[in-house]
Amino acid sequence: MPFSLLKYGLHNDYPFEKDADLPPPKKLKPNYDVVIIGGGGHGVATAYYLAKYHGITNVAILEKGYLGGGNTARNTAVIRSNYLTPEGVKFYSQSVKLFEGLANEFDFNIMYSKRGQLTLAHTDAAVRGFRQRAEINKHFGGKTELVDPQQIRELVPSLNMNPADLPVLAGLWHMDGATARHDAVAWGYAKGATQRGVELHQLTEVTDVLVENNRVTGVKTNRGTVTCGAVVQAVAGHSSLLAAKAGFKMPLLSYPLQAMVTQPVKPFLDPLVSSPALHCYVQQTGRGELVFGGGSDPYPLYNTRSTLDLKESLLAHAIELFPFMANLRLLRQWAGLTDMTSDYSPIMGLSPVDNYYLDAGWGTWGFKSTPICGKTMAQLVASGGQVPELIQPFSMARFQSFQQVNEMGATAASH
Repeated sequence: MPFSLLKYGLHNDYPFEKDADLPPPKKLKPNYDVVIIGGGGHGVATAYYLAKYHGITNVAILEKGYLGGGNTARNTAVIRSNYLTPEGVKFYSQSVKLFEGLANEFDFNIMYSKRGQLTLAHTDAAVRGFRQRAEINKHFGGKTELVDPQQIRELVPSLNMNPADLPVLAGLWHMDGATARHDAVAWGYAKGATQRGVELHQLTEVTDVLVENNRVTGVKTNRGTVTCGAVVQAVAGHSSLLAAKAGFKMPLLSYPLQAMVTQPVKPFLDPLVSSPALHCYVQQTGRGELVFGGGSDPYPLYNTRSTLDLKESLLAHAIELFPFMANLRLLRQWAGLTDMTSDYSPIMGLSPVDNYYLDAGWGTWGFKSTPICGKTMAQLVASGGQVPELIQPFSMARFQSFQQVNEMGATAASH
């Protein structure tokens, strides 16, 4: 280490941000302009954009656990926009652009790493589908192209090109693919929001939603009742349960989604590699660990337990892609709780209850949408219910008008 850098780090005048920590816990106020239920990435992002860009600071974020402790802490931190539909590509492309500048906006390192994502095609039908996805992505500003086997070998020399007797025919190379530190994103948004007056209340569970004349008036919590002018629901896998407290049903089913990570090894895998045919994706973290993910569990369940059958099937497929990884040791296995819609697209916007706004149905791609979701939900709330054009296709009303936004084939590991 250069002596000058060591001297700078140990100097008494080293710049230290005294207000970097979150404010200490405080009592709930009796009234807020906006209550956001859910202290994950989406909830704190919405609060941040409300405070910074709309001047709405009388906001309470109510989290039954701790900041970013739900799905935000249980995902594999992938960022991408290589989706199937024009609506999806436009939405997630905006999120990728916001992610690129988040560290500067927060003055807080989110460990953003642009690495690219490679999705493998093993059949002629998959190649045709990838060609269509590449053209849609390029049309809306994304950096995605179809690559041949030779290009794949150059991108990932260690990849087995004939896994499980399914030869790799082509790949979808998404240059915008990236990763970021998921808890750093949540802390960056929470830090920015609370510095502007937003209150973050952890260990505060909403037990009921108060509705009068079809208009939300407040919420009951384990720490008392508060009234408010608007509520934003951002609780991921528990969305349908919370909506029921507000008096309506949502077209959702919740499934556990499992992942696992190995011991760290020397860097050898820069891109994120996925195979929908094998229901598996693999990435290497900055610390050298290998992260594996795949399809969600095959049955609805409100539980985040890990299972042996998923471990066996997922690792078998991962070893088909990278046979030498059979010698690695597994360190951890975990699960998140995903709220899935029938068209694999989110539900954003208005609900059947006035001033009760929905941020739900994210399935397996909630983390990558965090910035643009927070920004558009803040616009929705600040305008008093005028839905931003970007999220209009994701209204819950689309299931009644049969205008679904079908993203079923766009997962990194097909479900």
